[in-house]
Amino acid sequence: MNRLLRMPSSYLGIPMLFSCGVTLLTYDLPTEYLIGIALLTALAMATVAMDLLLGVRLPPLQRFRERQYAGTRESFLALALAAWVAVFCVLDLVLFPVPIFNDPSSYATLSPLHTHIRHLSNICWVLPPIALLCIRNKPLRYQVVAIGFLFPVLVIDRNRLLASLFSFAVLIVLRRDAARPLPWKTILLLAFAGAAAFSVLGTLRSGSIESVALPFSDLYRAAPQGVEWLLLYISAGPYNFSAILAKEYENANFLVNQLVPMSGSIATAGTDIPLDASNINVGTEFFPFLMAWGASGAVAALLALYAALLWSVRRLGIALSLFPLLIFLRIAYTCLMSPFAPQAFTWTNLGFIGMCLTLHAFTVLLPDRNAAAQAGLPRPVLFHNNPPKTEPQ
Repeated sequence: MNRLLRMPSSYLGIPMLFSCGVTLLTYDLPTEYLIGIALLTALAMATVAMDLLLGVRLPPLQRFRERQYAGTRESFLALALAAWVAVFCVLDLVLFPVPIFNDPSSYATLSPLHTHIRHLSNICWVLPPIALLCIRNKPLRYQVVAIGFLFPVLVIDRNRLLASLFSFAVLIVLRRDAARPLPWKTILLLAFAGAAAFSVLGTLRSGSIESVALPFSDLYRAAPQGVEWLLLYISAGPYNFSAILAKEYENANFLVNQLVPMSGSIATAGTDIPLDASNINVGTEFFPFLMAWGASGAVAALLALYAALLWSVRRLGIALSLFPLLIFLRIAYTCLMSPFAPQAFTWTNLGFIGMCLTLHAFTVLLPDRNAAAQAGLPRPVLFHNNPPKTEPQ
């Protein structure tokens, strides 16, 4: 299991294979749609083969456990980032109606000002990993983790909730003692909480599953509604990808809009895309590339995503620096969700990676506690958990 966790394809190829398998079980697919499923399956298997060929792996798990971040220069900047994000989460909730307490269907209806604030509050998924790695004080750590989990629920953003749960769970697994078994109870608890929240929020956002008109299989229709929503969103991306590939629909606007800031809407709902169900409008990470450049564009996009994943793994190196770790968590999550919808090749995601690279570069401008200790000087203190004690006069 440890070897599997260290393989990059575990975050891209294996989830894609799983999603394609669920798609085959969820629908009675038209024959022409099977070509798209076969293409995605072949590309997923190719990433596993390249893993075996290239040999790129995450650092050994023991190094993740031994690496301490609290009190370092990186931790100081990461905590500043966390505070900045938390402020915008509060502004998002105070200045605008909270969807879960008002109209759940308004979750995606944002004013221009709300959109700009949401671009920053959407980074709430970094709060649990930063709290876990950088905050020694337990009550404060729990509060920051809670913000990262509760904010997505209040604004009915299942994607950010899953990102928070994913990053938190991955760090728990990677930082455990490699000699110990996986913490299955914790992982299953997080998975159950995420699945339950995903199903409940899906029902609040989209209503009954009966409103979806797709060729579901008998096996799918026999499942409870909460499970139906999970199966639908695991499989809807490959289904729509295969449908558009079969229909040979072309439109490059969606790819341009997600790559160029403020160039246009990236929403696919209510457009002229010939979706089989207009209210199920996801289509995998590679959907815009498919519409812009056909199957070759989708192949190029998947290979580029795999290359980005390898780059993020290599940047971790031996030092396991904090901001490269956040970059890896982000890219790994976009890979995991690549069967669902575009997240990797968007200007907001590229902006987050650029921000992390910039903050990582800025760490050299802060006092280095280790270098000071080696020179025989008092260590500069970036922050205290408790105020220093003074001797009585």
